[in-house]
Amino acid sequence: MLHEQIKEKLKEAMKARDSVRLEVMRGFLTAFTNELVATGKTPQDILPDEQALAVITRASKQRKDSIEQFTKGGRMDLVDVEKAQLEIIEEFLPKLMEKSEVEKFVQTKYDELEVKDVTKKGMFMATLMKDLKGKADGSVVKEVVDKLFI
Repeated sequence: MLHEQIKEKLKEAMKARDSVRLEVMRGFLTAFTNELVATGKTPQDILPDEQALAVITRASKQRKDSIEQFTKGGRMDLVDVEKAQLEIIEEFLPKLMEKSEVEKFVQTKYDELEVKDVTKKGMFMATLMKDLKGKADGSVVKEVVDKLFI
């Protein structure tokens, strides 16, 4: 289980005195505990892999947003910290589809469903995201879909 794997990585980071990895692992465990409590479970329970992956994905998105904001603000010192944390976070995420793979998939679905009306774009996007959940980055899918409807 992912939750238990994170606990082991926390111990390894403590032994290795890896402060960045330690901070990320502690953040994960805190987020896991918060998720457990929010779903009505006790903090001692183990978070199922699907929910743990959702928490890790959320952490990844937060780091990407922070990197973007810090870059705009010219705070490269903070950008470096966030990038280091993001690298560690991405070790726990499944590999996402490349943009070219997403383009092929979207084009196939587009032809299959024959969605030509721009007003159906939202429904088409929802269908795609249901199929690609956890397999592709939503922003990449949106970018590809937007190109189709131009």
